[in-house]
Amino acid sequence: MRIVQQISHLITMRINTRILAGTATLAALTVVLDYAWKYSYLKIQFPLLPYMKFDFTGIPIVLATLLFGFIPGAVTSLVATVAIVARSGDVVGSSMKGLAEFSTILGITVGLKLFRKFRKPVSSLLGVASRVLVMMAANLMAIFVGILSLRESLIVVTLLTGVFNVIQGALSVYGGFVIYEAIRRRAPHISNTE
Repeated sequence: MRIVQQISHLITMRINTRILAGTATLAALTVVLDYAWKYSYLKIQFPLLPYMKFDFTGIPIVLATLLFGFIPGAVTSLVATVAIVARSGDVVGSSMKGLAEFSTILGITVGLKLFRKFRKPVSSLLGVASRVLVMMAANLMAIFVGILSLRESLIVVTLLTGVFNVIQGALSVYGGFVIYEAIRRRAPHISNTE
């Protein structure tokens, strides 16, 4: 019953100007970071699976979640996905990136809601673990459906996908928490959590 009440609250909650402006700003920052990394050729390829690349676009998504809540983080993730599709035309890759970032903030949100003690480290670990599990499953499904070609063995691709997502997820979560703590200390009125 409590979950139904929380979902009802999320649907009917009024979004104030601060949350709307903050979400829009962080979503725009995600788009700017994506374009900047792409066209400056600064995205770093994962050496074992070159079609996967490291970037910092997940940090504003995590930051939107920490500052304003799950829904603003999800909206920021959706905006990033749409921007990557618009830039690249790659619906599959963009959807995978969006799913990865969404699963990260989902894990973080669950950790922040369920744990009072050690909530930052637990939510960080849950964010990374959620991302890894969801993306390993998504890649397996993409291979079985035939969207991704199976060049290496299934187990190797799945494990390498997991390794990549541990590194990228940790980068997004750590970067988001560092910036969040700096904002919370200097401007505590901005934060919606805690």
